[in-house]
Amino acid sequence: MVPQALLSLQTHTTPDIPSCLISHLPDVFLGLIAYLSLSPRSSLDFRRFRSSKLHLSPKADVKSLISYVVAKTKVINGKYHRFLGRHFPRFYVLYTVFMKGLQMIWADAKKARRIKTNMWKHNIKFHQLPYREMEHLRQFRRDVTKCLFLGIISIPPFANYLVFLLMYLFPRQLLIQHFWTPKQQIDFLDIYHALRKQSHPEILCYLEKVIPLVSDAGLRGHMMELCTKIQHGTHPAIHDILALRECFSNHPLGMKQLHALQMKALSRAMLLTPYLPSFLLRHRLRTHTTVIHQLDKALAKLGIGQLSPQEVKSACYLRGLNSTHIAEERCRTWLGEWLQISCSLKEAELSLLLHNVVLLSVNYTGTRR
Repeated sequence: MVPQALLSLQTHTTPDIPSCLISHLPDVFLGLIAYLSLSPRSSLDFRRFRSSKLHLSPKADVKSLISYVVAKTKVINGKYHRFLGRHFPRFYVLYTVFMKGLQMIWADAKKARRIKTNMWKHNIKFHQLPYREMEHLRQFRRDVTKCLFLGIISIPPFANYLVFLLMYLFPRQLLIQHFWTPKQQIDFLDIYHALRKQSHPEILCYLEKVIPLVSDAGLRGHMMELCTKIQHGTHPAIHDILALRECFSNHPLGMKQLHALQMKALSRAMLLTPYLPSFLLRHRLRTHTTVIHQLDKALAKLGIGQLSPQEVKSACYLRGLNSTHIAEERCRTWLGEWLQISCSLKEAELSLLLHNVVLLSVNYTGTRR
């Protein structure tokens, strides 16, 4: 005969972990780390967590225990912060940035999951999302790709110590913006823009070289006039760029007709890696430009006036303008010009949108430093 106690254990169902515990996992984790760091003992003394006011029976409410643990960890975490701030002020700045970065990426992951769940439930495609949700998924995918790289190289034993050192020495290359200090954000964005500016003369030179290949005499004249204006430092008008849309829909500047060197230069202008085979470069440029075109349509539907100052500057930077040193109103004006061009283009003319990263930004007021 099987003992009655064993039968009761087999039929007993373990309750699910409450969602509130999951939401407080970062606080609990940080509190335990802080306690271990401050405690002079080599092991954790659980008697210090006991309280004369806490007498829970096996049938007590689980939420009361969770609230107690969270409150204790918050107190310990606060003491740890004050200890670092008094004794290690420089390290405390880095520590604060890192902790805030973890909280932001945790929040981004939860938001991305909600968006993906909603897309799956209602059978919504990426291009049908509102602008902010579309932009959040695009940026989160890029951040996760960078984080996965760090996770892979830290798999070997004791490699995580080397990864921490590399993250400290090369924060621009290895860390996402959540873990940059405010000064680093400005400096690193300037560095990235300086790198993509190096490709601008090469792209403009190629445009001049293909002018004789344009079959229509009127389009040749428009192309020559546009290149001359840009070379003399004049910011082109919207109609000057849209007049050339036919040149970028097929030969010689269509997406399928671009040469390898031109695609490498355009990849650098879009802050994409140029060290790929030609067919992968073409596919990645087409995919990246298509996503920006979809974002532009969603943004035009939302309205530039609905964006916050930070959202405006981020949108301009993505499209080729170094917005970190330009006033907000100037950024909104430039973004409006970009949307007028982008929303006028068809899918076959996206090569013009790709080149517009250079054409519309290279001589804009305040960008030459």
